[in-house]
Amino acid sequence: MIRNYLLITLRNLKRNKVYSLINILGLSFGLAAAILILLYVKDEVSYDRFHTQLDQTYRICNESINEETNETRRSAITGYFQGPRFAASVPEIKYFSRYQHRNVDIKKQTEIKSQEVFYTDSVFLKMFSFPLISGNPATALLNKRSAVISEKMAIEQFGNSEAVGKNILIKEEGDKFEPYTVTAVAKNCPQNSTIKFDILLPIQVSPEDQTNDENWFNFFLNTFVVLHPGADKAVVEKKIQAVFDKEARPIMKVLSEKYGVKLSTTYGLQPFAEIHLSKDLGAENGLTGASNPMYSYILTGIAIFILLIACINFVNLTVARSVKRAKEIGIRKVVGSNRAQLIVQFLGESVLLCLLSFLLALVLSQGLLGFFNQLSNKALSLSYLLDLKLVAGFFGLFLITSLLAGFYPALVLSGYDPVKTLYNRFNLAGKNYLQKTLVVVQFALASFLIIATLTIYSQFEYLTTFETGVDETNLVMVNNWNIQHKKADLVRNQLKQHPSIQDVTFKNGGSWGTRAKVNGDQQIQFAYESVGVNYLPLLKIQIKEGRNFSADLPTDSTKSVLVNETFAKEAGWTNPIGKEVDFWYREEKYTVIGVVKDYHYQSLQEKIGPQLFTMKPENQYGLALIKIAPGSATASLQHIEKTFKSTFPFDPYSYRFMDEANLQNYESEDRWKKIMLFSAVITIFVSCIGLFGLAVLATEKRTKEIGIRKVLGASVQQVATILSRDFLLLVVISLLISLPLAWMAANKWLENYPYRIQLGWSLFAIGALLVIGIALLTVSFQSIKAALQNPVRSLKVD
Repeated sequence: MIRNYLLITLRNLKRNKVYSLINILGLSFGLAAAILILLYVKDEVSYDRFHTQLDQTYRICNESINEETNETRRSAITGYFQGPRFAASVPEIKYFSRYQHRNVDIKKQTEIKSQEVFYTDSVFLKMFSFPLISGNPATALLNKRSAVISEKMAIEQFGNSEAVGKNILIKEEGDKFEPYTVTAVAKNCPQNSTIKFDILLPIQVSPEDQTNDENWFNFFLNTFVVLHPGADKAVVEKKIQAVFDKEARPIMKVLSEKYGVKLSTTYGLQPFAEIHLSKDLGAENGLTGASNPMYSYILTGIAIFILLIACINFVNLTVARSVKRAKEIGIRKVVGSNRAQLIVQFLGESVLLCLLSFLLALVLSQGLLGFFNQLSNKALSLSYLLDLKLVAGFFGLFLITSLLAGFYPALVLSGYDPVKTLYNRFNLAGKNYLQKTLVVVQFALASFLIIATLTIYSQFEYLTTFETGVDETNLVMVNNWNIQHKKADLVRNQLKQHPSIQDVTFKNGGSWGTRAKVNGDQQIQFAYESVGVNYLPLLKIQIKEGRNFSADLPTDSTKSVLVNETFAKEAGWTNPIGKEVDFWYREEKYTVIGVVKDYHYQSLQEKIGPQLFTMKPENQYGLALIKIAPGSATASLQHIEKTFKSTFPFDPYSYRFMDEANLQNYESEDRWKKIMLFSAVITIFVSCIGLFGLAVLATEKRTKEIGIRKVLGASVQQVATILSRDFLLLVVISLLISLPLAWMAANKWLENYPYRIQLGWSLFAIGALLVIGIALLTVSFQSIKAALQNPVRSLKVD
């Protein structure tokens, strides 16, 4: 019997090649999407799970409240003191390890490059499960000139992983390279690890820092602790808070009086396993892979809907083609087949189709994996499928899909009355309410995703083309943290000797921020910019009031500052020129000589904040900005590289164009616009297959009606319009459902951006027209085909 079922199934697949192919393709794309997204979610929830002491591992965090402004700040960045001081007084803490990232210079023969390294305590490799290829984890970081490197770094430096006992030349400060001896080689950190390192060095704290109580409030590194098994997290948190209150209170009082800030600080413990998906205390300050759980929720929802749509399509297309098998079913019933046998037959066909679809889905997943990795910023592999839980999950997915896709058609087909089917008197699938409802759901989701994609595309275009108030064109940025003011003049003069270099200026590296007093005791927090005299003119940043710095006035670098409009507004100044800014903690006062027109010095994801500019000579520059002539990039970059390498022979050299660097601020938006487009295309594709199935069902059902209409004089256009009208009505209903939901979701998403597009009717109209156009094309193919059929042949249908 099973052999007979299999032969019938294969015969039907061969007889209906096109529809079988469409059925398999639709289901395959749905399953492929589900597989890829399941891999993504599995990777997200498995982050850091390889650490054997994960359940006892925490990161020290704190919450500070400004008692005057009532501002609250949560942070997981700590300093030198928290780890050793808490561990010394709290017996439940088994280990502690500080983890500080920093860039140093590494020399290999004559090549010098900048390399991120991590300073940590000697027990780090006892706390975390990073297996070593060679070396002893207990002693690898005991010597202050020891280094633990990854297998990748060992191959890069020495050509193979046998690096223990060899030296790496590292320059931390000054111009001297110091040899560090490799004491261990670790396997490369897993892709799903919050901690990723290529070089570990022992952290060293000077005697002065060990005794300076101000280091309670000097935050720049991560501190991790491992608690003894059975230790109560809440109890430990109370104890570390008691230690902080006792030891830090005297210095807190001194600092409060010095800086005029009254803070209330509370310490806590964040489970290490929660860092990856944490919204407010995520992976930062040297930790990697920060993610948002919302991404997993969204992608899981998309996967479920695509898979559901694929199953719906399977149902619709199977029922649509059942008219061709109506007589077969009638004959089988007449000769003795019962309904249970027919259900088994059709369910068997469904399982076979699903199996073929599943195999094709694996091939599609492998083919799309590279593209999906780019979209999701992951390094996923189908080898993840070898996980026992995932294998069980995919097997369950296969069974559920087979049952969902095959159960309803099996019930419908096996329930045909044999007399009606043999005399062609049965009404195929009735009014098709279920199928039509499912098509409405399909296209509601598809139109929702299309509008979401259009919204993300529009916002991305807005962010990347917005006028920031800065001229970024042909501007090369070179980072170097050793540019003193006198050396800056030398570099500028050397660079300008080349005819393609139009101008050069300098500013501080990174983002500096501090606070000062205005109007007596009013404190303002602001971005602190240490710039060259020609910084504003080179970037074409406008002066709204007053004047720019002048090289002819020596006091401009020692007594004068510029502020932006937001600074003046926050200070409450209507006439800022001549006002005083008091850095009371440095006993320095400056006079405002100009107001800079607000410009976006950060990404458009941040509001413009108060900003102050100074030419203070003691502040070193960290960034050179070089304006080059259009079309001269090759020659200009060669001259810039030659100049910097000759002036700073012991420093690594690298450059970026400012406009390209700023585009990197919007990588997340760029990635999500591609993900949403990818999802919308797949959803539309599988939805159109379902719509095509309904069109087939309708034309099969109305074959004689079409023939009669043509005999009575109806044109092809009239017949096609009649057949398409009902389907377009379903699409319009889906739009009435999806458009309000899409508008609410788009508005909610745009609230995350201080600078955003205004949602207009045109965006929704474009989305609606796209959906209607795609649906019309899908239905028209089958409708026109039916309308072109010879009416004589239509009326001869039994």
